[in-house]
Order: sequence, then structure tokens, then C-alpha cells
Amino acid sequence: MLTFAEEFLLLAHDDKSGYFADVAHGVMSAALAGAALMDLALLNRIDMDPQHLMLIDRTLTGEPILDFCLEAITLKAESMKADDWVEELSRHGDELREMALNRLLQRGILKREERRFLWVFNTRVYPTIDNRETVEVKRRISNILFSDEIPDPRDIFLIALADGSDLLSRVFNPDEVDNRRERIQAIVRLDMLGQVVCDYVRDTLNAPLIPPPGI
Repeated sequence: MLTFAEEFLLLAHDDKSGYFADVAHGVMSAALAGAALMDLALLNRIDMDPQHLMLIDRTLTGEPILDFCLEAITLKAESMKADDWVEELSRHGDELREMALNRLLQRGILKREERRFLWVFNTRVYPTIDNRETVEVKRRISNILFSDEIPDPRDIFLIALADGSDLLSRVFNPDEVDNRRERIQAIVRLDMLGQVVCDYVRDTLNAPLIPPPGI
């Protein structure tokens, strides 16, 4: 089974161009951190209440991105809330993204290519080798958004994650997404961790840009 981080990247992936949706670095980092936490929760490695995220089982999962985050939680002495952990782990956003991408490459879903842009600059793209997983992720989310189907916990969280990062309106028709706003909000409220992560990612998305010193 794919991790949430991998599914999020596939949801953002355009299999025609090989590029990913232009999600801000901070938003992507927060989304991947939250995705890893949700996987750890579903695997019974962590649990949470409104004030604390608690380590239950430190046994490694075999998934690099999950074990990276699990080890960070294991090494932290003091207790922290879930949104604090999203912030903490999102500082390693580049590493989280690379680990999730590498797993998609290892699974034979994507491949990495260097292409020349304007005959001068090299750019990295990720064409699809096997698009069944990409299609499946997008079809699952579409079926839930545009019907009254009861979502399972994985899809609840993925929708929360995609909504918080403004990805739903990039993947699907924005007007149709707006028309289903009440449905989306009801889905997001079904999961505590999903709502926490969604709120944090949305706050990151809407945070004002702070200019560098001296500007």
C-alpha cells in the first residue's frame, strides 16, 4: 500500500507533463509531515488527544519516510501537540519529499528524467511508467467528493490534506469543488488528526510572505 505522502504526490502529479502542481514549499512540507503522522496513527505507532501526540509503539515500519518521522518522535523527550509535530517535521520537507519520490520510483510508478528547458537549462521531470496508481487515487477522491459515498479513514485524511493545501481545486474543476464545499467540510470534520493537519497546512498556505532582512 502506498503511504499518504506518496498518494498526495500522485494527486499533485500531471502524468502528461511529468510535473507536479506548483505547491508552495512550506505547504508541501507541512502536507508531507502531516501525511507521515497520519500513516503512523493508522499503524498504531502514535495516538493523540487535543493536547498531546503520544508514542505507542516505536517498532519501525520499513517505510523510509515513516521511520524517519517515527525516530524523530522517539528521540524527543518532551510531549508535543500534533500541530507542533507537523511544524517540527516540516522543517525536513525536502528530505520527506525525496523519500516519498524515491519510493514511487522504486515501485515503478514514476521515473526521473532530466530535460533541457529553452535549450539551456536542465529541468527534472517525473514521467509516469505505470499510471494505475495515479488514476486510482484521483478516481477515489473524485468518487467521494461528487457523491454521497461514505469515505474510509484514508480517503477522509487525503481529502483533508488536499483541501488544506488548495490542491483539490487544481486537480478537479474549481467550480465543481466550490459547489461541494459543504461536503468537503463535513468530511474533514470526521477525523481529528486530519482536521489538525488541514488547519496547519491552510495556515501555512495563507501566511503572509516575510521579506528577507534589508528589503
